[in-house]
Amino acid sequence: MKKHYYTILSLLEKCKTMSELKQIHGVMVTSSVIKNVIPLSRVIDFCANSEAGDISYAKSVFRRINQPSVYIWNSMIRGYSNSENPVECLVMYREMVHRGYAPDHFTFPFVLKGCCIVSDVHYGKCVHDCIMKTGFELNVYVSAGLLNMYACCADMESAQKVFDKMPKWNVVAWTSLISGLVGNNQASEAIQVFKDMELCNVEPNEITMVNVLVACARSRDIDSGKWVHSCIRQLGFDPFGLSFDFNVILATAIVDMYAKCGSLKTARHLFDKMPDRNLVAWNSMISAYNQYGQGDKAIDLFFDLRLAGFVPDQATFLGVIGSCAQLGALALGQSLHSYVSKTGIGTDASIGTALVDMYTKNGNAGSAQRIFDNLQKKDVMAWTSMIVGLAMQGHATEALRTFRRMQEDARVIPDQITYIGVLCACSHVGLVEEGQRHFRSMVDVYGITPTVEHYGCMIDLLSRAGRFEEAVRLLEKMPIQPNIAIWGALLNGCEIYENVDLADKFKRYITELEPRFSGVLVLLSNIYARAGRWQEVKLTRELMKDRKIDKSLGCSSVEMKLMSS
Repeated sequence: MKKHYYTILSLLEKCKTMSELKQIHGVMVTSSVIKNVIPLSRVIDFCANSEAGDISYAKSVFRRINQPSVYIWNSMIRGYSNSENPVECLVMYREMVHRGYAPDHFTFPFVLKGCCIVSDVHYGKCVHDCIMKTGFELNVYVSAGLLNMYACCADMESAQKVFDKMPKWNVVAWTSLISGLVGNNQASEAIQVFKDMELCNVEPNEITMVNVLVACARSRDIDSGKWVHSCIRQLGFDPFGLSFDFNVILATAIVDMYAKCGSLKTARHLFDKMPDRNLVAWNSMISAYNQYGQGDKAIDLFFDLRLAGFVPDQATFLGVIGSCAQLGALALGQSLHSYVSKTGIGTDASIGTALVDMYTKNGNAGSAQRIFDNLQKKDVMAWTSMIVGLAMQGHATEALRTFRRMQEDARVIPDQITYIGVLCACSHVGLVEEGQRHFRSMVDVYGITPTVEHYGCMIDLLSRAGRFEEAVRLLEKMPIQPNIAIWGALLNGCEIYENVDLADKFKRYITELEPRFSGVLVLLSNIYARAGRWQEVKLTRELMKDRKIDKSLGCSSVEMKLMSS
């Protein structure tokens, strides 16, 4: 055995493939080297944890070991925690404990990682109990694993308790807590923790800074974002100030922060400076341009992305399809629809919802309906897009019918936006009683607090029906200040029913709001004109002139550029 021992160890060090490993394993069996724990451990380690390994083969070897060492148990647990079947790492850990083996500080981080992946907080708490009994709670890596496990399972209260017991000089602890808060939609709290970290004089690393930038982006906190960027410069991490070791992940996080916070010029300036861009950076800019109403720039950037050789993913298409909806670019939207239909992306519910929204906003309700009907899973966003789209295109009856179909699915709960579409549909066809019933149901059944948009729909509905007394009563009962759209809805009713006296009463409130757009004042002017009150018409026009409010002009657009196949 001694003759082969060092040769086999050397071969195991050089082993690159499972085919080579199996040959070495065969030699180990025939030469009895298999009985030695060190080469056996290396066989298990290669199979379980190398990129070329095979966890199933590792398991078959493991089952033939009478008394595996703790190292071998750890190799198997680690392997399963990184495998496609991470629950097996929890099974392996349970077996290890039941057979009387004592887990160590290498065992627990991998088991906790498995709990994270399968989101099993109850199992994680059992592991936590074992950690406390064995005295590993103060180990840096074990405690960081615990914190991360609780954060992954959305138990931030327990994560905070773990953090409070950890040494405050440990950057891993602070970063884990910040990352956990970001992952659980507590972006503002994550920024505050970073500020506390600064006060404790703990120097952050680049991973910390990426997480804090994500928090600033999600909370749309541009002031904190700029401060974090200045901290990055002071620490010497700024990828845009280095001529070497460009950190594309940190650079992308900085660009994304500025983009999501609406500082698009800065974001684009930094994006253009990036010597190396990943798809996430492209998507950040495209999404931001779409979000902030610059769809033409989003589409231009999409073509640049294709020319740069990148393959667009789901996030890319969501941004570009949204821009097509915004710009009325139906032909390009159809090209994108054709492209995604040929890929696996086309079956995604969010892509389907975006296409529904794009087609309805372009006036093609038929295509929107076909896509919607073919969606295998319809969430509240899909239903809402269809309802709102139909309502806005004047297909009120179909919108209300779609809403009734939605209510038949108990798994889908309507939200605020759903009800804007429903109430808008009722307004278009004059269904006052049905609109009032839906408004009450929204509040009493679903507990949705009406927004100014909901009140606007109801006042529009009542005004269109000539029920001004009810409209004014609702206006007076509103707990929020009416906006210019609500006064516009009332004036629209006044124009329909030629109610000049009521328009006179509303004039004072409208002029106090100082409208930025001409629509409501033009409406008021038209009411006076139809009543022959030319002096009032003149005064209204002069008011527009004094406030430098120009009458909005209509415009048309023609698509000139389509996506190449």
